[in-house]
Amino acid sequence: MKILTKKIKEKLIANHIFNRECDALVEKDYKPEVKLFGGSSCTWLLSELNPKTMEAFGLCDLGMGTPEYGYVNLNELLEAKFAPFGLGIERDRHFKADKTIYEYGMESRMNGYIKA
Repeated sequence: MKILTKKIKEKLIANHIFNRECDALVEKDYKPEVKLFGGSSCTWLLSELNPKTMEAFGLCDLGMGTPEYGYVNLNELLEAKFAPFGLGIERDRHFKADKTIYEYGMESRMNGYIKA
């Protein structure tokens, strides 16, 4: 399965460009465009992508009970294999965001995991 469709990638890049070019005081809090998961408990909700560096911004949960906002290199993420079966990253094809990244982050900190 293709991890990022053309439409998703274009939207992630557009979000990145908008936030990079605007004043930090008016930075937009986007809904995540894609939900990725790997292994049994790793989840990433991504809202922006820098096409030059392939650094994506979003909410990251590595299954340790402490989801956090941050950047992840998409190329490195796609190369990762998760034990015990060596499975790679997959996209939730049915994911439809109903909150912004900030709202998912607040909820996930209370729960200890991303519920999306």
